[in-house]
Amino acid sequence: MTSGKKNSAFMKPVQVSDKLAAIVGKGPMARTEVTKKLWAYIKQHKLQATDNKRNIKPDEKLSAVLGSHNTIDMFQMTSKIAKHLSDLEPAHAHASR
Repeated sequence: MTSGKKNSAFMKPVQVSDKLAAIVGKGPMARTEVTKKLWAYIKQHKLQATDNKRNIKPDEKLSAVLGSHNTIDMFQMTSKIAKHLSDLEPAHAHASR
């Protein structure tokens, strides 16, 4: 049924930086999986502001990823997290080096 559709870019595995891997685990994994694990971490460590759940108060590990200890809006956080994700190199790229 989905033969006419391409896989979503969010489902494509990406490489995770070492700093982000300290929170979500080693990659590669789909962006959706990174997001799921990141929110599980935020909730487990009670990093959401109580007055506005869209605001995240980073702990040591998360501030290392975000580059700041300051409270951050979840939408701003998403763009900071994206900098810690990179496309996987094709397998043949290593052979040509």
